[in-house]
Amino acid sequence: MSYPGKLAVACGGTRLTYAEIGARVGALTVALQSFEIKPGDRLGLLHKNCHRVLETYFAAVHAGAVLVPLNYRLTAKDLAFIINDTETRLILADAEFADLASAAAKLSQTGCRIIWSHDESGGTIKISDDDYEKVLKNFASKGLPVPSASENDPANLYYTSGTTGRQKGVILTQKNIYSHALGTIADLKLHDADVWAHIAPMFHLADAWAIWAITWVGARHLMIGRFVAPQVLRVFVEQAITVTNLIPTMLNDLVHCPDAEAYDYSALRLLMSGGAPIAPSLVQRLVDTFHCEYIQTYGLTETSPYLTFSLLKDHLKSLSKEEQMRYRSMTGRAALGVELRVVDESSNDVPRDNQSVGEIIARGDRVTPGYWKLPEATRDAFRDGWFRTGDLATIDGEGYLNIVDRKKDAIVTGGEVVYSTEVENVLYEHPAVLEAAVVSVPDERWGEAIKAVVVLKPGQALTAEGLMAHCQERLARFKCPRSIDFIAALPRTGSGKIAKKEIRDPYWIGQAKRVH
Repeated sequence: MSYPGKLAVACGGTRLTYAEIGARVGALTVALQSFEIKPGDRLGLLHKNCHRVLETYFAAVHAGAVLVPLNYRLTAKDLAFIINDTETRLILADAEFADLASAAAKLSQTGCRIIWSHDESGGTIKISDDDYEKVLKNFASKGLPVPSASENDPANLYYTSGTTGRQKGVILTQKNIYSHALGTIADLKLHDADVWAHIAPMFHLADAWAIWAITWVGARHLMIGRFVAPQVLRVFVEQAITVTNLIPTMLNDLVHCPDAEAYDYSALRLLMSGGAPIAPSLVQRLVDTFHCEYIQTYGLTETSPYLTFSLLKDHLKSLSKEEQMRYRSMTGRAALGVELRVVDESSNDVPRDNQSVGEIIARGDRVTPGYWKLPEATRDAFRDGWFRTGDLATIDGEGYLNIVDRKKDAIVTGGEVVYSTEVENVLYEHPAVLEAAVVSVPDERWGEAIKAVVVLKPGQALTAEGLMAHCQERLARFKCPRSIDFIAALPRTGSGKIAKKEIRDPYWIGQAKRVH
């Protein structure tokens, strides 16, 4: 161990050194083995961000188990499906989700046992004798058991949010996670003086990848159990956070806090955005607010996750600030160890003119070998050894990608293809708009019509006609929304992204408008 006495984790009032974390991981590993978790068995984890999440990720590796991070925003029925699909017999669960975990275990058919984790508030909920801290005391170990897994063995199983249909388990191998960690350490220049804020939920790869990379370099993990924008801003300052990655909806909430510009963020060296496209206007506001380096990221659960970073090549750093910002706002260039192409329907590369649109395909050591128990879906996801992302983008002469839409979200109206991201970016330029999403709706004349669903900033007033006029000044008429709904809040997936599947549902929109 390179940093035994160094502070490894700050989680609420808990402070643990790397030596202390190592001892706890060792104890948990022995406990899992005593519970007859054998190499290859699946281990569930249902927990808000906490040092115990980090411990469980590492203990699963040392026990040879396949960790299944569970999304606590799902229903008990959805969780039961995952438990059954993975044949999970043991779950480590946060007692905060006692009702959800108990219901999911009851609905499942695996005889699932639950070890309960209680937070520092001293909750006295009595569910069973299986208490996380008691388990660690009962199975104290003198060292870390040596992992028995090989690099091609599954390490983690992440389930997609199900926004496009049946939930699918994405297999990530030992090689996937260590190759991604090493490449990302080099790309982002992570080092032992960094303090990473775990803010995005650790059941999702928007944040979970950092478990490996931050530990590898001996940096500090700062755990935030819930995203509350004003509290996160204070944590940035009080804990001297140096680097983190957030999804655009979180970043949008941060910069719109009334006191966002009142703090000194001098410790923050790098802020990243990923998980969904981001409007250039929001990127500019982030830079103006935090005064640190900004990097746009892109990737998928299937790619561990990062495929690109909007890192500037050295010769591009001599460009004007405006041109540099244009590159930083793009989807980015390939990460280390990743091969990327943008191809047409015949798998031919599109011209590198930043105009021609094609699908992003990728290959490299960080790309999943496939989906759990879904050989047909696995075959469909690959073509000639290249993983098909389903994302549409342009590529320029420098190799920088710019995503224009998900393949399934592109709108064909009157024979013209419209990319929702372009329309959303224009909507975000209006000073009264807080959030916006664009989807297609059936139309007898045009086939599909463009619909915008918008959340206004507090205290702002705006009419559909006024916002349509704003769009018509900036977009071709066929790209402008034909209808606009104003609602109180956009629906979210489990990972916090905007859920367009729900927005397309007329019933959901009707309910949302009534609430608003």
